[in-house]
Amino acid sequence: MKKIIYLKSDATNPQTEGNKIIAHICNDLGGWGKGFVLAISKRWKKPENEYRKWFQDAENFNLGEIQIVPVEENLWVCNMIGQHKTIANSKGIPPIRYEAVEKCLEKLSHKALKLNAGVHMPRIGCGLAGGKWEEIEPIIERTLLKNNVEVFVYDF
Repeated sequence: MKKIIYLKSDATNPQTEGNKIIAHICNDLGGWGKGFVLAISKRWKKPENEYRKWFQDAENFNLGEIQIVPVEENLWVCNMIGQHKTIANSKGIPPIRYEAVEKCLEKLSHKALKLNAGVHMPRIGCGLAGGKWEEIEPIIERTLLKNNVEVFVYDF
């Protein structure tokens, strides 16, 4: 089985050859304005515009769904709905939804294989979503790596 390759670099600027998909977590509220999405929007307008359109259409805009947006030749951004709302609920449960992240990454693994692309990401779900990497890493192993997709995780 492949292993996650960790890099000290900017996830919005993947340095590998060939096709690449930049994956990140979005919320189910249609909100785009904090965290890693700002770095994406600085480089390309299309992922945010497509996400907002998707939210307005409300078709398949649910936890566990993904949207693949082409941004450059050989480069796509994958908007993954893996976060419920944007703040912890009254019981202190953070917005991350691990089961939704798993569904997203399973779908992404099939897209990546179709596009013959490696997947690049920050430590998804571990910033504003309040997730723990110890929970996310095994999900990546069960989905992308198990399906033989190359995965690069960036620490800025």
